[in-house]
Amino acid sequence: MPSNGSDPANTITEVLNVGSHSPMHRLLRWLVLVVVVLLLVSVAYVLLKPGKESALSYDSVLVEQGDLTVTVTATGTLEPVNQVDVGSELSGIIETVEVDFNDRVQRGQVLARLDTDRLQAQVIQARASLESAKARLEESKATVLETRLRFERCEKLVDRQLCSREELDTNRAANARARAVEASTRAQVAVARATLDGHETELAKAEIRSPIDGLVLQRQIEPGQTVAASLQAPVLFTLAEDLAKMELHVAVDEADVGKISEQQQAVFTVDAYPERSFPAHITQVRFAPQTVEGVVTYETILLVDNSDLSLRPGMTATAVITVAQLQAVVLVPNAALRFTPPQTKKTQPRGGVFGTLFRRPSSSRRRNDADSNVGKRVWVLADGEPVAVAVQTGASDGKFTELRSGDIRPGQQVLVDAVSVRN
Repeated sequence: MPSNGSDPANTITEVLNVGSHSPMHRLLRWLVLVVVVLLLVSVAYVLLKPGKESALSYDSVLVEQGDLTVTVTATGTLEPVNQVDVGSELSGIIETVEVDFNDRVQRGQVLARLDTDRLQAQVIQARASLESAKARLEESKATVLETRLRFERCEKLVDRQLCSREELDTNRAANARARAVEASTRAQVAVARATLDGHETELAKAEIRSPIDGLVLQRQIEPGQTVAASLQAPVLFTLAEDLAKMELHVAVDEADVGKISEQQQAVFTVDAYPERSFPAHITQVRFAPQTVEGVVTYETILLVDNSDLSLRPGMTATAVITVAQLQAVVLVPNAALRFTPPQTKKTQPRGGVFGTLFRRPSSSRRRNDADSNVGKRVWVLADGEPVAVAVQTGASDGKFTELRSGDIRPGQQVLVDAVSVRN
C-alpha cells in the first residue's frame, strides 16, 4: 500500500508495475487503460456535441413592372467637324502675320506672307527667258518662210531646166531643217512659259491663304521666323470650319460595341458645365480597333449641336448612350439573380463519436460551385423555406434586369439576402 502523501501518478505506476507478471495485475492494468479511454471519449463528446441550430432570416424585395432604359457609358473628347492644318510649301522668312487666335477668316483670306524678293527675281528671269524663246520662234518662222519660198521657186524652174535637181534637193532639205528649228523653238517657248508659271505659282504661295471659312484655333508662327519646308509642310495655323457643329469622339469598350449603332441618342456632360447635359446622336461606329494597355475599344463619332458655342474643342466628355428602351416589362433586381441561400440541412455524421471526431471536410463549397453553373434562377419562400424558380432574363441596366419568362409575377417577393439568427 502506498504511504500517505505520495503522488497519485507514482501510485498508479507502482500498482501497474508491481507484480506485473501476475494475472490480477495485468487485468488491473487493462481496466485502468479502458477507464482512461472512456474518459477521453466522454470529454470529446461533450466538447463536440452540437448546440442549437441557428435560424435564418431572409431579406426580400418586390418584383415590379415598369420601364427599363439600357445605356452604355463612354468617354472621349470634343473636336470640330472639319479641322484644317494650314502649312507652307515654301521655305523662307515670315514677313507678316495677318491673323491671330480666335479670329474669324474667310476662304482665300491672307493669313501670313513670306519674304518674296528671291521669288520675284525668279519670276522676272523666267519672264525674260520666255520673251527670248518667243523671239527665237519668230526668227525660226522667218527662216521657214524663206526656205519654203526658195524651194517652191526652184521647184517651178526645174522643169524648164533653170534650176538643177541638186539645187532643188538642197532647198527642200533647208526648208525641212527650218521647220524642225521652228518646232524646237516652239517647245522652248512652252518650257519657258511653264517655268514662268511655276515661279508665279510659288510667288502666289508666298501668301498663305485660308482654305476654308472658319476660326483660327492655333497660330504657331511669328513675323521674322524662318519656315523650313522639307518632306512635310510645317503647320502654321489650325483652323476650325464651324464650331456650331462639333463631333464627340468616344472610345466604346469591345464588350459594349455590339449594342451600339448609328442614330442612337445620347447625352453627355463636361467638367466645365457639371449641371448641364448636352444631347448628341451617333453618326459612325468605326471598325478599326484601338488597343491601349491591352484594352480594346472602338472609336464612335457623335454629332453635337453647339449653336451657343459653349463647348470648345478638346473638352473631355462622358457620354451615356441609350441602346434600348423597354416599356411595361417585369423587372427583377440583380441582387435576386446573384443570391444563393446557404446550406441549412445538416448531414448527420456516421460512426458515432469517432465519426464526429474524424468527420470529412464539408462539400458545401463544391455544391455551391456546381449550382453556379446552373441556368439563372431566383429564390422565393415557400412554407418558410427558399425555393428556386428558373427564369429567363433579357436586358439589364445594372440594377434591374428584364424578366422574359419564369413563374414570377409583379408584386411577388424574391430573396436577396439571408441573415443567421441564433435561437
